[in-house]
Amino acid sequence: MTTLGLLTTALLFGGMVLFSFGFAAFLFSALPSPVAGQTLRRAFPHFYLFVLVTAVVAAALMWPQDRFAAMLLAGIALTTWPSRQILMPAINAATNMNAKARFKLLHGLSVLVTLAHIGMAGLALARFT
Repeated sequence: MTTLGLLTTALLFGGMVLFSFGFAAFLFSALPSPVAGQTLRRAFPHFYLFVLVTAVVAAALMWPQDRFAAMLLAGIALTTWPSRQILMPAINAATNMNAKARFKLLHGLSVLVTLAHIGMAGLALARFT
């Protein structure tokens, strides 16, 4: 069970880092900005679903061995749901209304949430050493 917990937590951490710092940056360097933005907008619901499901599975696998790590992972799952269902639609609405200041604020919040998630998953991973 420990190995599966480690691998699932590593998948969560790596997936979040790759999406946030690799995929998004790649899209804006490879595609025209409007196309990259639309593509990223379509990818985000899947990203949040990946984070949610992977965090739940990792938390369940970690619970018997490390309850603190499991709670960190559960915290990621619990805060991903409102990000997906409330924050992401609000960001999209701000984009649609060309409300640049609102977009910057909401996007900044989503970046902070994602960085917190990456940090929490990293802390859960670090507990394996």
